[in-house]
Amino acid sequence: MTSTETEDPADLDPLTTAAYHVTVDGGRDSFYALSIEREDSDTAYLMSDTVVALDEMR
Repeated sequence: MTSTETEDPADLDPLTTAAYHVTVDGGRDSFYALSIEREDSDTAYLMSDTVVALDEMR
């Protein structure tokens, strides 16, 4: 079960981020991805594929 209480940000390890350009299908297709993680937790992370510009999102 997950706690619904908010943790004090001063007690948390900082967030780390990384950006990736992932190529698939032997180089025929690629996408960008962003990872945001909390170093003190194996379960607190966000991984998302992204677009280069908002006008390309459809």
